[in-house]
Amino acid sequence: MLEGKIKDFDEITSFLGNYGPFQILIIVLLSLSAVPCGYMGVIVVFVSDTPEHHCKISINSTRNGTDVELPFQERGSSSSSSGSSWIGPDSCSRYKRSGNWTETVGLDNDTEQCLDGWVYSTERYTATVVSEWDLVCDNAWKVPFSTSSFFLGVLIGSFVSGHLSDRFGRKPVFYFTMVLQTVTALIQATSVSWVMFCILNCLRGLGQISNYIASLVLGSEILSQSARVSFTLLCHSLGFGIGYALLPLFAYFIRGWRMLLVATAIPGFLFIPTWWLIPESPRWLLQKGRVEEAELVIRNAAKMNRVPVPEVIFEAGECLEIMQNKGEEPQTYTYMDLIRTRNMRNITVLSVFIWMSTAIVFYGLSLNTSNLNGNVYLNCFISGAFDIVSYVASWLLINRAPRPTLLFSTLMFCGIMLLIIKLVPEDMHLMFQVLALLGKMGVSGAYCFTYVFATELIPTVVRNMGLGIGSTAARIGTIICPYVIYMGVYSKILPYIIFGTISIMAAVVGLFLPDTRNCKLPNLISQAKPIRGLCFSCNLKSCNSCPKETVTAHAGTTEEFKEMSKSAPC
Repeated sequence: MLEGKIKDFDEITSFLGNYGPFQILIIVLLSLSAVPCGYMGVIVVFVSDTPEHHCKISINSTRNGTDVELPFQERGSSSSSSGSSWIGPDSCSRYKRSGNWTETVGLDNDTEQCLDGWVYSTERYTATVVSEWDLVCDNAWKVPFSTSSFFLGVLIGSFVSGHLSDRFGRKPVFYFTMVLQTVTALIQATSVSWVMFCILNCLRGLGQISNYIASLVLGSEILSQSARVSFTLLCHSLGFGIGYALLPLFAYFIRGWRMLLVATAIPGFLFIPTWWLIPESPRWLLQKGRVEEAELVIRNAAKMNRVPVPEVIFEAGECLEIMQNKGEEPQTYTYMDLIRTRNMRNITVLSVFIWMSTAIVFYGLSLNTSNLNGNVYLNCFISGAFDIVSYVASWLLINRAPRPTLLFSTLMFCGIMLLIIKLVPEDMHLMFQVLALLGKMGVSGAYCFTYVFATELIPTVVRNMGLGIGSTAARIGTIICPYVIYMGVYSKILPYIIFGTISIMAAVVGLFLPDTRNCKLPNLISQAKPIRGLCFSCNLKSCNSCPKETVTAHAGTTEEFKEMSKSAPC
């Protein structure tokens, strides 16, 4: 009987309503907090882009007899007036000179490395980290490595933030990581070496993902079921997408990488005063046995919404298992609880694979924007706009289709679009761009939807750890992601084939997850749902149509499975 009561947290607090002033305030503030996370995750597109370049040379000045360094010249024909092809056959070598450099004489057919460094085009950027520290030719590997250092920080943040948030609270971790992301970006703008830049990139990644996950979980646990779906899938994702779309606007007007980091860091300071507006998660407070604080949060919300409050909100009998008994040591959950039971183990393994696959495709297509033909600023903006369209479409479909079906459809659409690129002739640049952006739109819907799905699948007591471990697995893929993109130097189509294949594999795996549509958030590990397994056509309400062996595999005993079907509408 108690087990059923535990699932009724939303019912206990239903007197607050769904979209009162309190809920709207939480939705707006936490959605705005996702804007910096949106552009901080892909700012490397502009900060670490490689401008056109050629070997640095100097010619003798007939006026004073000194060497004068030539500015960057576009590569063209062999004549000096039309380009830099007379300097060398490519951007990493130059023709040897006999005597002083001139444009037409003194050049041998033999080549040598760029002994004096490189000259970079300033048509698109005044400076990037590539031109700052000559990360080209033999040092070109440092560019994807610096990007991977960011995702290494994201990996570490995904792993540790979940445990810290479950232990110390959603709110403290949310604000600490917000400050960490902001301050690190400011310090990174003063980097004096590539090594310093990479270390700070790692710290910035740690703050970015930790802040994003903490805000997502905090909002999901404060809001009711109806508002939670709108917040997670639409508002919070829109904040991320708007941040992504704003990035090319920042970069267009600020062409230097240092000032671009400063400009994008400043908005983070604007959220610090919201500490006094956003409360701690009442679900987390109850789980820690802090009933009075949880009731205070609900009473303040009711006061803001101008609704009457019951004299006692959380009855002892209703919340006996979700909250700790007074005088008892609070129960501590660990990452081992994510694989301790069959249902949790299945959900964790499948979720890890889907998160990894979705993240590597999403960030792979996002970071590859600068390699598409056309204007990089316009391509990045269109990619962000497509993301926003995808988030809105997913929100409209979320309650009209089963969760696994929606996940399958978006990932399969992405995979098909990317694999079709193989059939497009190389000279059809527009079609190439359209298919890549359509694929990006599909995986964007799956990426934001994955957070919603995982939040509904993982119980409250280990939710942040579960989201953290799933996000950690995803970052292992995104660390490799820049090197997959780097393969485009040798075969432009190869990264898209890899991303498309991964997307289709994840789509198939997604069909095994249980549907959580119209279900209340699980609080305890015992409430984790079984995967659909061998019985895709079986609905929990009609589980008698399944073979007994299948039912038993799902939930241990037929009686337990039937009992679950009564308590869960999905």
